[in-house]
Amino acid sequence: MSRPLLIGLAGGIGAGKSAVAEAFARAGAWVSNSDAEARAALASPAVRDTVVSWWGPGVLGTDGLPDRQKIAGVVFGDPEQRRRLEGLLHPMVHQARAEMVRRASAQGVAAVIVDAPLLFEAGVDADCDAVVFVDVPREQRLARVLASRGWTEEEFDRRERAQLPVEEKRRRSDYVLHNSGDRAEMAAAAAELLERITRDAQSADSQRLGSRRNKEDA
Repeated sequence: MSRPLLIGLAGGIGAGKSAVAEAFARAGAWVSNSDAEARAALASPAVRDTVVSWWGPGVLGTDGLPDRQKIAGVVFGDPEQRRRLEGLLHPMVHQARAEMVRRASAQGVAAVIVDAPLLFEAGVDADCDAVVFVDVPREQRLARVLASRGWTEEEFDRRERAQLPVEEKRRRSDYVLHNSGDRAEMAAAAAELLERITRDAQSADSQRLGSRRNKEDA
């Protein structure tokens, strides 16, 4: 029973990584959505009690569960508190991903897509066999975010500055998928790229995959 390929997604804010993940899923891959897994972890009683002990009941919503927006207000401007939260959630997210990989292996799934907002920043790329950079021009990404999230351009820039620079993400990735056209074009490109990555992994003389754990930055 072989382990499926782990393929990480990287890109700037508003690049449409989740839409790309869905396209890979339609092509036969499974998707590990770190954001959804973190939401599930936040809803657990143990995590709720922990964040309340750290920051008080003001971080809870009207439903009595941790409110992601309120927590973001605490951690975005405070790297120490952000690391504290990551230290709580990341092991739980990692465990959920590992369980998905085990189930995918048992069912013969060829690839698991890792859709993690901070793939490089959290070191998740080290677990991946390959990373795909989702390439979209800044102005298009900004327009998407202004329309869908109600942010200002200043908020967009503030959040992007808190991440690894977009060009560095691109440099550290193995493949590029353009997502500035329509969804049909992107879906076709994703299916073709999944086949390409699989071929590269199977190629005896391929040096691209399987070495990210020991890969040094160029």
